[in-house]
Amino acid sequence: MKIALAITGASGSIYAQLMLQALRQLHQQGAVTELSVVWSETARQVWAAERPEQAPADGPPFRMFSRQDFSAPFASGSAGYDALIICPCSTGTLGRIAAGVSGDLIIRGADVMLKERRKLVLVVRETPYNLLHLRAMTAITEAGGIICPASPSFYSLPQTMEELALTVVHRALQLCGLDSGGFKWGTTPLVPEM
Repeated sequence: MKIALAITGASGSIYAQLMLQALRQLHQQGAVTELSVVWSETARQVWAAERPEQAPADGPPFRMFSRQDFSAPFASGSAGYDALIICPCSTGTLGRIAAGVSGDLIIRGADVMLKERRKLVLVVRETPYNLLHLRAMTAITEAGGIICPASPSFYSLPQTMEELALTVVHRALQLCGLDSGGFKWGTTPLVPEM
């Protein structure tokens, strides 16, 4: 599969970090043949605040693109990208996608996925949602996108913040048709009630 990842300025850099790690592993396994990444300026600022001890993974196998680079392959349906994941997805990005305002590569990539009927997964990280957020989510869902809120699951009994965040990352990748591991309902026994 050819996958593009957009990282926006919503809080939740841990999701982006774990998504980059999971995509690197899927690339090494051969499940992903091409990986393109685009960062918003705010995403790098939020990363520096939330993950100051860890530098973002910008090198191979990732092809890095500027937000203003409309020559990136996933800016056109003819490049045959299978999915775009926006993780984390800010509500500003959500609103611009819903309005169809392709002012940068992130929004253009989302527009391409919708028009080509390919996977667009938005890992929205905001709380609470206001009515405008909900209407934007409805519009994107009606257009064929998938809203995957950054709401971790607890079935797998995560022991660390990373394990908890991985429940969202694994789910977003599953929505694209990629198996990166993680808990799957019905395959692992749950702890009995006390």
